Amino acid sequence: MARTDAIMTLRKLIDDKGRLTPGVIDYPVEEINYLDYDLRSVMDRPRSRLARRWRFNQFQFVSAMAPGWVFGMALVDLKLVANGFFYLYDFETGTKYERSFLQPFACGTRIEPLPEHGVASFTKGDVSLRVSAAAGGRNISVSAPGGIRIDLEIKDDNDPLRLVCPAGYDGWVFTRKSAGLPVEGEIRWDHRIWRCDAHTQATVDWSCGFMRRETAWNWACMAGTLADGHSLGLNLAAGVNETGMTENAIWLDGRCIRVGTARFVFDRYRPGGDWYVSTDDGRVALQFVPSGVRREKLNAWVLASNFRQFIGTFKGFVRDDAGNKIPVDGLRGLMEDHYARW
Repeated sequence: MARTDAIMTLRKLIDDKGRLTPGVIDYPVEEINYLDYDLRSVMDRPRSRLARRWRFNQFQFVSAMAPGWVFGMALVDLKLVANGFFYLYDFETGTKYERSFLQPFACGTRIEPLPEHGVASFTKGDVSLRVSAAAGGRNISVSAPGGIRIDLEIKDDNDPLRLVCPAGYDGWVFTRKSAGLPVEGEIRWDHRIWRCDAHTQATVDWSCGFMRRETAWNWACMAGTLADGHSLGLNLAAGVNETGMTENAIWLDGRCIRVGTARFVFDRYRPGGDWYVSTDDGRVALQFVPSGVRREKLNAWVLASNFRQFIGTFKGFVRDDAGNKIPVDGLRGLMEDHYARW
């Protein structure tokens, strides 16, 4: 197949026979045409178009990480319910500012299945959250009562990790991730203002699919500027998106470098303790010291979630693709422990 033919084939995720090819995708996927997927029951009965629409889940998470603070925002569409939340953790004061909202049947929620050019939005009353694709990046805007106004522009998102993995008997998950991206803008919360500077770096997580009914995972995310001025980003996960493949990578000055399988060591029932994460290829060895946490528990009939996302500080090292050790000391990031039933 010619190079141009391969690129055209990958413009949509699902081919004209209702199938997809798992693995790392080297070209932009313009549309997640999930309604074209040949979704079946465990007894191989074709699912209806309505069932395909109902079973399809989407979420986006974006963050900005500075030496003194971390901002995170998510939009989640699970059909039965949608969730929009955002928070800012201030390391100087040890204060976490947070808002979280639910919408039954995903009312007021729209996530376009367009990873490169789509818009995601969540509205509830006077609250508005929006992530929109821009040239080479994303624009994030939030408006909410209490003097909350957030405007961020993430730039130079030119080398993301795109991956599609099998999930369960007949499902799949697509993800597009980036970390260590330059970001501009500011966060206003009542009379307080946090502004991005040259040391502030961002992450983008765009994921969707016909996911396993029950899923549990650990996740690590980091972004910042090293002592020598180079940017570093990291994304590691265990328990999801690893059916013979992983979504694990580091980004050095915006260039994606894939790394091996991740191992997380922590005590789930001592949530204030340190975490350790490493990869089996020796490319990552990090300790994480938590400072704050965003947690949420939901047990509502069909849906359930036990979510803990810790905000803190990494130290240790990563290695580039030439094997050179890069010290990490004081970069901010996130660790997550999550059980979901959807």
